[in-house]
Formats: sequence, C-alpha cells, structure tokens
Amino acid sequence: MGNGKSRSGQNVYSQFLPEEQAEMDRLFDALSSEKTSPNTSPRSFSLKALKSRIGEALPPQMVTRLYDGMRRVDLTGKAKGPSESVSQEQFTVSMSHLLKGNAEEKSLVILKMISVTEGPVKAREVQKFTEDLVGSVVHVLNHRQELRGWTRKKAPGPSPRVQVLAAQLLSEMKLADGKKLLGPQWLDYDCDRAMIGDWVFRAHLVATFLSVIVHRGFLLRSALNLATLIPERQVDQGQEFESVLDVLSVIYVNSHLPREQRHRWYLLFSSELHGHSFAQLCGRIPHRGPCVLVLEDHDGHVFGGFASCSWEIKPQFQGDDRCFLFSISPSMAVHTCTGYNNHYMYLNHGQQTIPNGLGMGGQHNYFGLWVDVDFGKGHSKAKPTCTTYNSPQLSAQEDFRFEKLEVWAVGDASGQKLANSGKSILDADPDARVLLELTGRSRHSQGLREVPDE
Repeated sequence: MGNGKSRSGQNVYSQFLPEEQAEMDRLFDALSSEKTSPNTSPRSFSLKALKSRIGEALPPQMVTRLYDGMRRVDLTGKAKGPSESVSQEQFTVSMSHLLKGNAEEKSLVILKMISVTEGPVKAREVQKFTEDLVGSVVHVLNHRQELRGWTRKKAPGPSPRVQVLAAQLLSEMKLADGKKLLGPQWLDYDCDRAMIGDWVFRAHLVATFLSVIVHRGFLLRSALNLATLIPERQVDQGQEFESVLDVLSVIYVNSHLPREQRHRWYLLFSSELHGHSFAQLCGRIPHRGPCVLVLEDHDGHVFGGFASCSWEIKPQFQGDDRCFLFSISPSMAVHTCTGYNNHYMYLNHGQQTIPNGLGMGGQHNYFGLWVDVDFGKGHSKAKPTCTTYNSPQLSAQEDFRFEKLEVWAVGDASGQKLANSGKSILDADPDARVLLELTGRSRHSQGLREVPDE
C-alpha cells in the first residue's frame, strides 16, 4: 500500500494491493488499446473508449463525469487545464481515490467530476452531481441484475425518489458556521473542498455509491459486498405484489438499521395480500423479531417505523432506543429517539379502556405514528414534534386514511416461518379465532398442546 509504481516508471500514489493494482493495469491496457482518436497518445484512453467499455452499465452523464474527473488530475501541479486523454497515472490515482481513498481524497475527485475550474463549486452543481450519482447506482444495479428482488421506478423520466434521496444526502452538508445546507436559497452557495470532504465523511452513502458505480460499472474482480447495502427481498411463493418501497427507499432505510439486520427483509404482512384487517396484522407480526413497518396515506405520503424488538400484543409500551420513525415521500428522513420517554412501540387489541391499535412514539391518543384498530385509519401528531422521536407530522393530514401497509421482518429472524413455530392456524388467523368464538364453539386443542415458545 502507499506509493506505487506504474509500468511507465513514474511514481504514483496508489492504495491498491499488488493483485488489485494488477487488475487496474489490465483494465487500463484494455481501455488504451481501443484507439478511437488520432489525438490519443499511445498510453492513454479517450472518452469514446470509456463509453465503449462502460457505456451500457452507466448513464452517459456519469461516464462523462468519471472521464473528466480522471483527465483533470494534475500529477505535476503544473498543468494549465485537463489533458486531452487519460494517462495510466491519472487513471490509477483516480481509481485509488474513488475506491480506497479517505473523505478528503474522494472530495478531490468529486470536485473534478463536477467542474473544470479549480476552487469552490456552487451548491446547485453538487446537487446535480448527487442526482446523477444516485440515478447511476439504480441504473448499474439494474443493468447487472443485482437489485436483489426489489424494483426500480418503471415510468419514463427522472425518478422522484432519485431526487428525494439526493436532496436528503445534500442536506447533510454543513456550512462553515455549522448550519446545514437547506432550502433553495442555498443553491448558489460556494462549496469548497473542505466542505465537500466533510460532507463525504458525514453522508456515508455518497462514498458507498461511488464505490458501487466503479465496481459494478467496470465489473471489477475485487470483492464488493452488496448484501448490507441492498437486503435480499423475500416474499412467500405466490404472494408477489407491488410494494410501496422501491430500491432507493429500501437502501435508505436499510442503511439506518443495525448492521446485523441489513442483509434480508422478509414480508410478514401486506394489506394488499392479507386484507384490510387489524386482526390479520396482529396475527402475523408478533414474535417475529425486528421489523420495518411502512404505509402510504391517501395523499401519497410514505412513512413508517423500525421496531427493534419483536412486537407483543399487550397494554404496555415496549421496545428500546434503537427504534426510529422515518419518512420516504415527499422527503426522506430518519428520526431517532430523544430519551424523553420510552414510548417506543405499542400494540394492543381487545381492550375496553385503553386504545387499540399500533403506535410508535408520543402517548395514548397522540402518537407519532398510529394505525387504528379500525384498519385504514391512523394519525401522526406532533406539535411541534413527537416527544419520543423528535419527528414532525409524517402524514399529509394529522388524521389520515391509508390503503397500503406493509411489515417486513429484517435480519436472520426474518427467515423464521410460522409453520415451524408450533402454532395452530387459529394462532395465525385471529379472524378465524374470533369467528369460532362468536359461533360458540371452543378450541379443542386449547390446553391440550404446549404453548409455543415465543
């Protein structure tokens, strides 16, 4: 590691291991062997050669950004502008910074991918770069068929979720006085290298996304573990449906889960598949480990919460301070615990004197997120914010209605099937149990079998 030596004989800064550097050399040989312009020097490659190599895997604007970022690397400190083509030394240094560099080194390449001029860039230019970066991640993963069961936006034109996630990432940038770069009034603000470096360090998905587009764009042999970036989507056979989540929403929420729970999401409940029934919800989500709940209200707002512990039906609050609330649309944000109280999770059914429903944060009748026992109704109350999670009102209207609600078990516990739990079908289907009791019939197995371990 450290300073390496290219075959041209010039010392260049590289953090690649010997086998990784050998792969970079082979890749450069392939690029430089495509002589697409008479102006290209023998040991260099042109934009046309790069497009020929990765033009299908990445959008045109990102291929051009990568090329410009590489040819603007000044190895001597004396260059008066970008080179006509990319030399082996420029290629090695750029790839080293993008794949293995620290936040400061990555920020140097990002600035060169944004602008030909030295010095600060406008915040609106960083915004456009971020949108291109997020869109390129979806593009390359879809091209390589590595979405792991999730979907991308199918409609033509730019995806609103691309712009929403890009806006969230940009909101992590801080000004010199410590304030965040929020609102359109800041788009003409000058962002220097120190600000970009701090942003890359703070918004870790930026560095991750850069690594993804380089790794999967060039199909590098070195390992890139996508499992903790995009969880495997698991739905029981014959139960496919259109989720309210697309791959970018999943990536964003998943990045805030405990690391050991990021590799797999298993569907426990969908109102589209299992019906608009609170009893069905209560029959499918308890004792299944940590879960992500998400819903879409009638105004198109998408939001939900992460329950860090198994749901239990009981009249007390439950959970711990790893729980959080989040929003996906119209904006992406995660709202973590304040420490003010321990009202993390609440699930109750069949009580006379206290609320029946599912809640997260706040207090009885004033939850940060509430799904009522009268399925399809809920509320999100926060004046000014939820006491437990410091979240604003997540829904468009304080009292909202919804059609779509999903619950996904996350991590290894998500693979546990109810069929292996020792429960009867009446445990799994509360509607069937209620119907049995209303007809005056008893559960003959009740008391004859052991209560399954929860």
